Amino acid sequence: MKILMVCLGNICRSPLAEGILRDKARKMGVEITVDSAGTAAYHTGERPDRRSQEVAKKHGIDISSQRARQFTRSDFEEFDGIFVMDSSNYDNVISLASSPEEAKKVEYILNMIYPGKDLPIPDPYYGGNDGFENVFKMLDDSCEKIIEKVKSNGLEGS
Repeated sequence: MKILMVCLGNICRSPLAEGILRDKARKMGVEITVDSAGTAAYHTGERPDRRSQEVAKKHGIDISSQRARQFTRSDFEEFDGIFVMDSSNYDNVISLASSPEEAKKVEYILNMIYPGKDLPIPDPYYGGNDGFENVFKMLDDSCEKIIEKVKSNGLEGS
């Protein structure tokens, strides 16, 4: 199973989601590959935002080796599930899908805990440290559900 996390610049939300899911999978003995990407190329090659690294480290997760990259059409072929952080990410990713099968791979990450609501994970970039902690908690809860689904029956019906 290969899972991709997607936000705008791939320096705040999606690197946190990648790190959290990878950590949970390792601890639970679940075999998955996790990566992250941004819909824009603003930060390609950069490390995650310092505040994302700090909140992850506070929770025992090191994301400092991650580097930002832009989402590409080939990601549909590479990944089984693509989780986006908000409606802009969703629209940008879906616009690159070339089939209904590819589009079905894309899901709002918060739908894991609030099915069908299409709620956004707020972008903490322009906020304070509390925003990063809040985002971490939402992603942590969502990633817990992803692990449960992967363990039980895969991502079908997400």
